[in-house]
Parts: sequence; structure tokens; C-alpha cells
Amino acid sequence: MKVLVLGGVAAGTKIAAKLMREDRGNEVIVLNKGKNISYAGCGLPYYVGHVIEDRDDLIVNTPEKYAKLTGVTVVTGTEATKVDPANRKVTAKNLDTGEEKEYGYDKLVISVGASPVKPPIDGCDLENVFFVRTPEDAIRLRDAVDSGDVKRAVVVGAGYIGLEIAENLKLQGIRPFVLDMAEHALPGFDAEMAEYVEGKLQESGIPVVTGVAVTGIEGDKKVEKVLTSKKAYKADLVVLSAGIRPNTAFLEGTGLEMFKGTIVTNEKGETNLADIYAAGDCAMVHNALTGKAAWSPMGSTANIAGRLIAQNMMGAGRNYRGALGTAVCKLPGINVGRTGLTEAQAQAEGFDPVSVITVVDDKAHYFPGAGTFIIKMIADKASLRLLGVQVIGAGAVDKVVDIAVTGIMLKGTLPDLADMDLAYAPPFSTAIHPFEHTLNVLMNKINGNFETFTPAEYAAGAAEGYKVVDACLTPSIEGAPYVELTTVEGPVEGLDPQEKLLLVCNKGKRAYLLQNRLKFYGYRHTKVLEGGITFSDVEA
Repeated sequence: MKVLVLGGVAAGTKIAAKLMREDRGNEVIVLNKGKNISYAGCGLPYYVGHVIEDRDDLIVNTPEKYAKLTGVTVVTGTEATKVDPANRKVTAKNLDTGEEKEYGYDKLVISVGASPVKPPIDGCDLENVFFVRTPEDAIRLRDAVDSGDVKRAVVVGAGYIGLEIAENLKLQGIRPFVLDMAEHALPGFDAEMAEYVEGKLQESGIPVVTGVAVTGIEGDKKVEKVLTSKKAYKADLVVLSAGIRPNTAFLEGTGLEMFKGTIVTNEKGETNLADIYAAGDCAMVHNALTGKAAWSPMGSTANIAGRLIAQNMMGAGRNYRGALGTAVCKLPGINVGRTGLTEAQAQAEGFDPVSVITVVDDKAHYFPGAGTFIIKMIADKASLRLLGVQVIGAGAVDKVVDIAVTGIMLKGTLPDLADMDLAYAPPFSTAIHPFEHTLNVLMNKINGNFETFTPAEYAAGAAEGYKVVDACLTPSIEGAPYVELTTVEGPVEGLDPQEKLLLVCNKGKRAYLLQNRLKFYGYRHTKVLEGGITFSDVEA
């Protein structure tokens, strides 16, 4: 079987290599526009920050090494310009010579990736304006950073890559500002979780300004200022990380079904045209929870879908189970991770979502280096099906996320996922795992044993008319009556059992325990503020 693969990096190289492992008799040719066929795109921000020192470490495989390892024929510096599905031919141009050549195929894979969005503003071509998509981009950016001439930088885009770039610029002594048109940083996080992270970034010296449009970049040959819809920012360097666009313009007129330039595929990775497959950042997949088409431009998705496509080409008949938007990101002092639907997305998809926010130990509290996780868990109230998780903390947030992924992919409900025998030892976790702890709290909330206001509800004014009661380990809320949990053995002096009481502690646990006691002694109108003063600013 003759298979032509357009594009390398993640999906293309995975498909080609798997095809050769499945059947050494296949003839597989990869046409790649760039000279690097396989590189660590997700590692580029860390090269800029000298976390990864050697530029050679960014190259996963050279074309020569890859060809020897796999038996795939690799043609670099060659760009596909036309696909002729009727005659099963692709026209490609040698970028060095301009020569065009036709390649025939039995099956075709389109994995041409995506390119950074260049905003329609003046000044993008000034010196010291960068994108970060390829190793060459990262090398040029680090050279500018290492010159010593850069004191202030503006990063346009508060997604994962933009924030990672900002962190690594700060590591090099540069003062970064992050700008984004969206209401909040971190796509895929609910607003209150994103706001918390924005506050932590501000504390670490990385201001994030949201809801602002960049309107221009000014400078005399070299960037000096970034203009926005609100104000101007001085800058010696600008990184544009405002999204990517699939490299599919050359496919217009082929009859391929596309959505906003992204190739539509079915569960087997097939397009609407016979024997043509698509994968990676140029292709759509589907959401594992909703079944709807989804764009998941992640290296993980590209590799998973790519391997499956190669197997299907060989007759396996496998279906891709779908993506969940799973992501994890290292930021200054904290890590963030998420999977599944946000509460807002779940509502929009017709679920009846219920959520809880917990502040829990990430390992045994007495163990050196112990910290906390802030976990938001979301489930469907009627079916109790787990819908999503968002995690913030200094520790291994990916552990919590990955447990949630497993549960969601197996269509697990909260009872299904309760009481799991997860790994425990003091250096690694708590006796009841943070995921299980949060699940228990959410079940208590659903069952009515834990009556709360979420931080979002509190911020929206839901606690108006409630008296704030300080249930912290030590008095911490100015002007609020303080109640020491362990002394409550009956009605509390100064608290009327008919009053509306908002119980607030450091993290939420002591307030829950106080609520439990107060209910026993006749208090029927209490609420606990989820996450306590760790997550929300509270005034009496």
C-alpha cells in the first residue's frame, strides 16, 4: 500500500511510523514543508527560559534518524500545493528550487498542522516581534532575550503557551505583561478559577490584563510600544500568541468538508473523501462527553488519533473515543490542570451541573513540602455523572486530572468513582486521596448534608442578608463574630438559630464541621463558603 503523508511533527510522523510497524511492506512517504520533521513544540517556552539549554534537545528526530528508525521515506523542504482526489495525486513544490512534482497515493493523510494567527494590525513586522511555533522561532526569541537589551515584554495571548512564555521571560529578568481579548486567562477554566490564577500571576510579577484588544505595535524599526483598546504598553519585545489557524488554504476546491478551515473527520479519522484521512492541528475530532465536533490542537490528541488512523488504514476498524480538552500547565509557584466540561459549558450542553470547590492537602500535611490543591469538581445532578475537574496547586495536579479523565472516559458516576483504592504514602498523597476527598464533599453537597455558596455565587451577591461567622482556626475576619468549633456543645451565644449565617473558615472544612454541629442544635439557615478565605476575600 502506498501512503502519502502531508506534514510531520506529531500526527504525521506517528501515522507513518505505525504504518511501517504494522506492515514493513507499506510504501510510506512523508512530505514536510520544514527541515525539522519532528520537534518538541511544547518545550519551546522552556528553551527561551534556559530551562532547556541545548537547542538540539528540541529536535526529537532528524529526518535521517527517523527514516532509518522507521523505514519511512522523508522529503523535507517540500510543500503540498494541490490535492487531486479524483486521480489520487498531490502536487508539491520544492521550496529551495521552486520545482513542482506529482506524488501518487493509494491512501492520503493530511497532517499539515497550523500556523500562528497574525493579528490584522500595524507593526507585526517590526524587529523584536515574535511568534513561538517552531524551534527556529524559539531560537530567535532566546537570542533577543540573551542580548541584554530587553527589559519589558508584552505577550499577546493568555492561553497556556502565552503564560508559559511569560513565566520564562520573567525567569530571565524581563518584566512581562500578558494581554488578552477574552474575559479571563486560561481557556477551559471557569471564571472564578481563572480569576484566582490571574491573582497569583499578579503576585508573582506577571500582570494579566484581560478584555483588551491589541490595536497596533509601534516603533522605529524595533518595537517600542503596544497599543490597545485601553492604554499603551511600553515594550522592548512582543510575543504574539493569540491563537493558531490550520494550514489548509491549499485544499480549497478539493471537496473536503471543512469547518472554519479545519478538516472534518469521523471517528475513524476519515474525511468525507475516500481514502483521505486527517489528523493533528488541521483536523477536527469530537468531544468524548457531548459527541460534538471539537478542535483539540494538542500533541497528545495528534499522537492518539494518529496511531488509531494508521491501525484503521490496516483494517482495524477502531473508533476514536474523543477528546476532553485535557490540559496541564506549569506557572510561577503553581500548576494548573483541567479536563472535561466547565460548569458554564455543562449548562450550555443541557446538563444540570452541580459543582464544589475544595481546598485540600496535596500530601500528608506533616510531610516536608506539603501544600494544597484547589479542586473544582463538576457533575450532572440527575445522573451523578462526572463532567469535569479543574485543579490549581503547587503539586502534581496532573494526578487529579488524570483520575478524572479515566472516570469521564469510562462514563463514571460519582458513586462509581467513590472509595477507590488510590496510592497513598505521606510523600505522595493523603490517606483519602484529594480526588476522593473532593468527590465525597460533592456527594455531601448533592445529598443536602453540606449546604454552601460557591465562590461564584458569593461574588454575585447570593450571601446578601447573611451574617458572616468566622470559623477559622484563629480569628481572621475583621468585624465577624468568632466561633471556636471545638467549644460548640449547644446553642452559641450571640447567634440566633433563626438567623441566616454564612460560616467561613480558612479552607471550608472547619466551617462544614461547624455547620454540622449547629444543625444538631437547631440552626436551620446556615451556609458554608466553599474554599473559605483561601479562595475568596470576605468582609463581615
